[in-house]
Amino acid sequence: MTHGVRVVAIVLVALVLRLVLVRTVARLVRRAVDSGLHSRLRRGKATRVLAQATGAMHERRRQRTETLGSVLRSVITGFVYGVALLMVLSEFGVNLAPLIASAGVVGVALGFGAQSLVKDFLSGIFMLLEDQYGVGDVVDVGEAVGTVEEVSLRITRIRDANGVAWYVRNGEIVRVANRSQGWSTALIDFPVAFNQDLEKVQRVIADVLHEVWEDERWKDVLLEEPTVAGVEQITGTTVTLRVVAKTAANQQFAVQRDIRERVLVAFDQQHVRPPAVYPGTPGAPGTGSIAGTV
Repeated sequence: MTHGVRVVAIVLVALVLRLVLVRTVARLVRRAVDSGLHSRLRRGKATRVLAQATGAMHERRRQRTETLGSVLRSVITGFVYGVALLMVLSEFGVNLAPLIASAGVVGVALGFGAQSLVKDFLSGIFMLLEDQYGVGDVVDVGEAVGTVEEVSLRITRIRDANGVAWYVRNGEIVRVANRSQGWSTALIDFPVAFNQDLEKVQRVIADVLHEVWEDERWKDVLLEEPTVAGVEQITGTTVTLRVVAKTAANQQFAVQRDIRERVLVAFDQQHVRPPAVYPGTPGAPGTGSIAGTV
């Protein structure tokens, strides 16, 4: 009777302890994930609006919470139930020394036999804890470049620009270039003829950039007013001026197109000439491209 009562008590304590630990860990994981996401999204209104509109923020939070929670639940369950099992066996007079030694040998054997799997899981855990990337981020992991669709402890699924799904093992990812964290830079070059008044050309471009900055359409995309960096390159009959614009993450391409269109119209109105094109050179009539395009 005494042994039976102790066994029941051990089992009940193990169940209650596991339940309390699992709930506590789940609450801590949710809090940590939410705080991490909020710190990542403190990058401007544009990033928050885009993340909420596409559902990426919710999906990112859900996957990180579920993955980390499942790992911690498994660890807690294995530890608590393992200790409870050993205590129950000791109540029946079982010698635990050979069992513990055998378990150690089996663990070492499994560790050597599944090194790549363990490496994948450990890399996935640290990647999630550090929030290196998540669902909706545009990343470059080497051969695969695209949008993250799913993140698990062992595999990351990436969809590239051609629609191809890449399944990348977390243990094989040596470095990650995340293009969705923080901000992006739009670099736009404008070639003009060598004999143009550069001060006038820069004033024309600056006026256009101010109009873009005041445009409501780009209010939540541009983080700073675009500027003319100056002369970037001089080659033959061409002088290239560069414009720099700081934008929300992954929004630089739309800004580049709009600035190019506006500057092209302004050049035409202010009689700013493009570089001279001679026969037989790229862009000349008959070569299949438009001469003097910006």
